[in-house]
Amino acid sequence: MKKLLMSMALAGISLGATALVPASLIGDNMVLQQNADARLWGTADPGATITVTPSWDNKPYTTTTDRTGNWSLAVKTPSGSYTQHTITLSDGSPITLKNVLVGEVWLASGQSNMQMPLKGFPGCCIKGGYDEIATSRRWADKVRFFTVPLTQSYTPLDTVNASWAIPSPETAPDFSAMAWFFTTQMTDVLDVPVGVVSAAYGGAKVESWSSRELLEKYPDVSLDPKDIEPMVHYLRPMLMYNAMFNPIKNYTYQGIIWYQGCSNVSTYSTYADRLTAMVKLWRDEIGLGDIPFYAVEIAPYEYGDPSETGNAPLLREAQWKAVSMIPNSDMITINDLVEPYERYNIHPADKKNAGHRLCDLALNKTYGKKQFLAGSPRYKSHQFKDGAAWVAIDSPNDGICRNYDIQGFEIAGPDRVFHPADSVWLHWQTNEMVVSSKDVPNPVAVRYAWRDFLPGNLHGGNYLPLIPFRTDDW
Repeated sequence: MKKLLMSMALAGISLGATALVPASLIGDNMVLQQNADARLWGTADPGATITVTPSWDNKPYTTTTDRTGNWSLAVKTPSGSYTQHTITLSDGSPITLKNVLVGEVWLASGQSNMQMPLKGFPGCCIKGGYDEIATSRRWADKVRFFTVPLTQSYTPLDTVNASWAIPSPETAPDFSAMAWFFTTQMTDVLDVPVGVVSAAYGGAKVESWSSRELLEKYPDVSLDPKDIEPMVHYLRPMLMYNAMFNPIKNYTYQGIIWYQGCSNVSTYSTYADRLTAMVKLWRDEIGLGDIPFYAVEIAPYEYGDPSETGNAPLLREAQWKAVSMIPNSDMITINDLVEPYERYNIHPADKKNAGHRLCDLALNKTYGKKQFLAGSPRYKSHQFKDGAAWVAIDSPNDGICRNYDIQGFEIAGPDRVFHPADSVWLHWQTNEMVVSSKDVPNPVAVRYAWRDFLPGNLHGGNYLPLIPFRTDDW
C-alpha cells in the first residue's frame, strides 16, 4: 500500500497533488510591472478553473484552462514599493508565490557584451565587477534578475530552466554587468524595485533573434538544419528566438535594452532593416505596443577577419539608421569607454559607465526625468575653407566641453586618403570644430571615430561623446 501511494504521489494524481504549473517567469522573488495589467500564465488540467489572488488587494482573478491545459490572465498591480507580496495560484490545490515585488521590469538582450557577467569572461574583466559582487547583498530588497540560459531550438519553446535570483555574493557573479549597472542606478533614482529578464547569447546575430516567418523573407538565410548545423553555434539563425525569447515574451515589460551588432559587421548593409523588423516582431509578440527600445552602439574593436575589417563604422551607421526607423527608440555611444590596450578585446571592461548612460537615457525619455541628460553631440554640417574642415556640431546639452588634445578626427583630400588631424580646435562663437592636417592642404572630407578602432574624446557639456560620423560616402 505504501508503494502504491508513493507511485500515485509521484504521478501527481492523488494525495492532493496539483496539476497547476506556473510559467518559468512566474515564481518566487519575481518583480511585476507597477501600475499595469501584469500577465501571469501557466498550465494545468484542461478545463480547470484557475484562481489567482495577490496579497496587495486580496482580489481573486479567475480563468479556465483551454483544451491543451494552458491558462493566462492579468492582475492589476499597485504602485511600486519594497513591500514583499505573495500571490496564491489555485486549481483547487493552492500554490503560493513568495517575496514578490512590484516595480519596473526591463528585458535585456543581445550578444556577449550584454551577456557578459559581473565576474567577467576568461581573459576579459569587468572594471569594478568584484567590488559590485562583494556588496551585492545590499540590493537584495530592490533588484531581481531572471537570467535565461544559453539555449537553442528549431521549434519555439514555452519554458526555460531558470528562476528569479536575489542579489548576493553567491548569485551576482553571473548577472549581466551591463544590466546590473543599468538596474541598480534605476532603482536608486526611481526608488522602486527593478527586475531584469536577461536573455543574451554571446556572438548572436540579429537573425538569431528573429522568427522563422521573418527569416523566410531573407534570400541569404537558410533554415534547413543541414545548413544550420555546420555553422558556429552563435551564428545560427532563429534558434535563440525560439529557445530564449519565445518563453519570456508574455511577461509584462516596461522596455527593452539591447547591445548587439558585432556579429553583423560583415552584413552591415542589411542590418538596419533587419533590426527594425526584429524589434517590430518582438513588440508585436510582447503585445504592449511600442515599448521603449534602447540600444548600445558597438564599441571600438580591431576586427581581424577580412570580411569584417573596416566595416564596423558602417555597422554603427546602420545602427543609427535603425534607431531612426524604429519608433520610440534611441541609442547611446560608448566610443570613449575603451582603453588603448582593448584594441583586440571585443568586451570592454567599463560596463559601469555604459550601463549608467543607458539608464540615463531611460530615465530621461521613459520616465521624464530630464535632469538626467541624454543625447550625444552629433554632426550637423560642414564647410571647407582656409585649408581646414569647419564642422558644426549639434550639442543638445551645454555645448562642447573639450577644447584641447581632441582626438579621433581624420581628414582627406582629393586622393581620398585619410590622415589623422594634427590640429583640432573649437571655434566658440559658432560651435564649430576646425580640423586640419599639414598632409592635407585641400581637404574634401572629414571623419570622426570612423574606423574599427578609433576611440574619440570629444564630449558635450553633459559629458556624452560625439557620435562617429563621416562627410563622404566612399
